Amino acid sequence: MLAASSSPADREARRGVIFGLAAYSMWGCFPLFFALFEGVPAYEILIHRVLWSCLFLVGLVTLLGRWAPIREALGQPRRLGRVLGCALLIGLNWGLYIYSVETRQVLQASLGYFMTPLVNVALGMLVLRETMHRLQGVAVALAATAILTQLVMLGELPWISLALAFSFGTYGLLRKQVPLDGLSGLFVETLLLLPLGLIALGWLTQAELSHFLEGSRVTLLLVASGVITALPLLAFAGAARRLRLATLGFLMYINPTIQFLIALLVFGEPLSGVQLATFVMIWTGLALYSWSAWQGRLRETPQPAR
Repeated sequence: MLAASSSPADREARRGVIFGLAAYSMWGCFPLFFALFEGVPAYEILIHRVLWSCLFLVGLVTLLGRWAPIREALGQPRRLGRVLGCALLIGLNWGLYIYSVETRQVLQASLGYFMTPLVNVALGMLVLRETMHRLQGVAVALAATAILTQLVMLGELPWISLALAFSFGTYGLLRKQVPLDGLSGLFVETLLLLPLGLIALGWLTQAELSHFLEGSRVTLLLVASGVITALPLLAFAGAARRLRLATLGFLMYINPTIQFLIALLVFGEPLSGVQLATFVMIWTGLALYSWSAWQGRLRETPQPAR
């Protein structure tokens, strides 16, 4: 007999996995895009990423009819403080990431995003007074040991990794306190950064340092930076609506894994023994963290009556 057709819930879950794979794969391939900006400094790419993201999102929000939550948020200026904090943190994260690609330090960027879940655990304990389970504590300790290993053996901190992990982790901490969905939140964040972006673009133009309109290739890439910022977010939103948080948590490792492979296989970045040991410790920590999270989900799931 033919197997019974899958239920609507199963089909939705499959769509969710496809959306999730698309979102994290696009984010993972970002180094290939930002590597195309030869000769354009990271801060200028960041300026245009903010400007064109905001403009593209205006059209997208209009097309999807999502203005209601945005008007509500903008109508309460006193509550925009956390959103402004989110905006500044995501702007810092974007700028550091572009800089890491520009200077061919994508391995450090991938390490930063591998570390982010562990930073989230530490921030949850320190700031929100959340309880840290034993395996989570071991995972965070392994991450700290990995950073100390690089400091002692190489004589330097992986500052890009730490800055990316803590800026994105703190962004997530603040973002939880903002009652806006991903698309609406990103639009309000870029809208708050827009005046700074316009001032910076005006200064670059006046100082004759702007690369915008110098050539069609660079101009198109700068405009496209706004589109590629929003597309994976839309795919992620489609995944988040259809998948459990635990499933999304496992899919998120696709992003830094792709970055890691691009750094080694495409950009040819060197990976020393100390760096490899650092990654192994972080990966071990992530495995323990994932196992702890999975066990926690199983304990929370009601068991059928026997």
